Amino acid sequence: MNFVRLKRILETPETPTFDDVTTPDAKLERCQGIIGYRFQDQGILLSALTHSSVATTRTQSNERMEFLGDSILGMVVCVSLFRSYPDYLEGELTKIKSVVVSRRVCAKISRQLRLDECLIVGRGMLKNAMPRSLLSDVFEAIVAAIYLDGGIEAATRFIMMHIEPEMRLAADGHHGGNFKSSLQQLAQRDLKGTPIYRLVDEFGPDHSKQFQVVAEITGKRFAPAWGRNKKEAEQRAAGNALSQLRGEEAPFTTM
Repeated sequence: MNFVRLKRILETPETPTFDDVTTPDAKLERCQGIIGYRFQDQGILLSALTHSSVATTRTQSNERMEFLGDSILGMVVCVSLFRSYPDYLEGELTKIKSVVVSRRVCAKISRQLRLDECLIVGRGMLKNAMPRSLLSDVFEAIVAAIYLDGGIEAATRFIMMHIEPEMRLAADGHHGGNFKSSLQQLAQRDLKGTPIYRLVDEFGPDHSKQFQVVAEITGKRFAPAWGRNKKEAEQRAAGNALSQLRGEEAPFTTM
C-alpha cells in the first residue's frame, strides 16, 4: 500500500487512530525530530509507526518492519561486539548480545526517546500505559525504516548512538566489570558516602543458590539484583545503582 492511500485510511473519521490534536503528519514530523533522521520516503516511516490496532490488514502494520529491524539490530550489534572485544569467546559474545538486543533494552531506548508519542495506535490503547513489547517493537521498526530509506550506514549510526552505552554496560557486567569500584568513586565524590551492600533474599538448594543484594548509599536504597553468588549479586546491584543515579532504568533484574 502506498503512502497516500495508507495516510487516507488513517485519517478517515470511521477509524479514530490518534488523539484529537495529533495527526499522522504531526507524528511523522515529531518522530523525525526525535531520531535525527529525515526520510526521503515518508511512507516508510508511516508504516513503521502504524500499529496493527489501526491497520486494515496485518501486512499494513509495522510487524514486518519489526521483523527486519530485529535482524538488522542483531547484525550491527554482533559486528560491533566482534570488533570491540577481540578476546571474548563465542559464548561470551552471544550472552552479551542477547542482553543488548533484548526487549528490555529496546523498550528502554524507546521510552527515553519518547517514541511512544509517535506511534499511531487505536484510541483504546491511548488510555493505558504503553506496554514494553510495543515500545520495543517500534524501536526495531524504526531501525528497519532507516535502513530501507537510507541504507546500512544510516541504520548503523542510529543504532550505535543509542545501543553503544548498553553494550558497554552489558559487556562490563558479564565480564567482571567493576561496578562496585565505579559506584564507590561516584558515591564518595558526589554523595559524600560509601556504598553498603545488604543481602535481602536468597533461594534455591545449596548447590544452586541465588542471592539478592541491594546497594545503599547514605540511607538511600537502589534497585536490588540477583546473582548466582554474593559477589555477582553485589556487582549487579552496584550496576543498578549507577544506572539509577544517571537517571536510567536499572539494567539487572529485580525479580
